[in-house]
Amino acid sequence: MRVVQLSPHSLLFPHAESALREPNGLLAVGGDLSPARLMSAYRCGIFPWFNPGEMILWWSPDPRAVLFPADLHISRSMRRFLRHCPFSFTLNHAFKQVVDACAEARSDGTWIGPQIARAYHRLHQEGIAHSIEVWLGGELVGGMYGVAQGRLFCGESMFSRSTNASKAAMVVFCHHFTGHGGQLLDCQVLNDHTASLGATEIPRRAFLAALREMQQQTLAEGCWQKQVLSLPPTLFTPAASGPRP
Repeated sequence: MRVVQLSPHSLLFPHAESALREPNGLLAVGGDLSPARLMSAYRCGIFPWFNPGEMILWWSPDPRAVLFPADLHISRSMRRFLRHCPFSFTLNHAFKQVVDACAEARSDGTWIGPQIARAYHRLHQEGIAHSIEVWLGGELVGGMYGVAQGRLFCGESMFSRSTNASKAAMVVFCHHFTGHGGQLLDCQVLNDHTASLGATEIPRRAFLAALREMQQQTLAEGCWQKQVLSLPPTLFTPAASGPRP
């Protein structure tokens, strides 16, 4: 196995299964971040991840971190918080601001440099990348963004400027996404935050098979229209709240 140098004259990627084991998932270098190349990558289960100012790196790790919306973990304390939730939620109202906030939110540095931000903004303008916003008193305090692939959503990054804001964004998004036929969220690489929300790891081969199937399936009309979102009503029923401690 070797890392492939992408041709500037072709949008083709090597097969994801040919990625390196160490570093896990590194597949190719070079190319650009044009909408056409990015979509070619996502269709193959590949995503860009590199430090600003460095060569573009393309990845497809094994195993792959995913979240089945039905497995979304909402703790008892989070349920209590959401029953008195101070936030409001929107879809595709402030994509650029969400991406910028995701870049600023990382204390250990960020891979979301100006090149990445511009690239995903172009995808958003083409109706392929989407954002979920969390607001508190008119201020953007949390959110996430990613790329739609049929009934699969590739989550790219999330941020929180207020306690529980990013978790609330995930709860609202999963409710909205599954309500329109969505089936799976790609989390790329497992971390403590996504694991706490219920994300798990599956073999890359299984992820690629699911991707191929879900890409061919459409969501209900209006899923990605600019709109106001709401918390799932089931959070406020006695059955959802669970037994008292």
